Amino acid sequence: MSRSNAPTLRRTVLLVAALNLGYFGVEFTVATFIGSVSLFADSVDFLEDSSINLLIFFAAAWSLRRQAWVGSILAFVILVPALATIWIAILKILDPVAPEPLPLTAAAVGALVVNVLCAFLLVRHRSTHGSMAKAAWLSARNDAFANLAIIAVGIVTIWIQSGWFDIVIGLAIGLLNADAARAVWRTARSEHLTARSATP
Repeated sequence: MSRSNAPTLRRTVLLVAALNLGYFGVEFTVATFIGSVSLFADSVDFLEDSSINLLIFFAAAWSLRRQAWVGSILAFVILVPALATIWIAILKILDPVAPEPLPLTAAAVGALVVNVLCAFLLVRHRSTHGSMAKAAWLSARNDAFANLAIIAVGIVTIWIQSGWFDIVIGLAIGLLNADAARAVWRTARSEHLTARSATP
């Protein structure tokens, strides 16, 4: 990563971290109140994204070798929401009550706005700052897709009172996170090799 571009990246990820942390509180509260697996998964995603961007903020000025190590750590951080989602989904399967559709949809629309804004802020850094920026951009992009799915669940649940739509989308969000973690891990491994070959 170019040192001259590091300050711009740090300002961007700090703003993105603040946006994610703020909406985590909103979405987690709604998810807990209405008992939604998909919304819970997405709220934990916001907390994970905030953590990722804060790590990037501190690591952006480090060497390529240290950035590669942070990229490897971030791959595991991205897996955390997937594991949390699976656990909540298992509990929900035992009692698949449909969540309230209107609060679910409203919260998901708000989350979509936040994630699209974050993806827009991060898009110019996704290919120029290695695994760290790629992790942040992938998380924002994936979350936007997840929000569209949650909105669809809310709309469908208005007519079909079933908790299974919510459970399936929640599990799908977990799988999306797992795939993002794989992509970031592979990029970080490549950076490790590059840093190692550059060391005399």
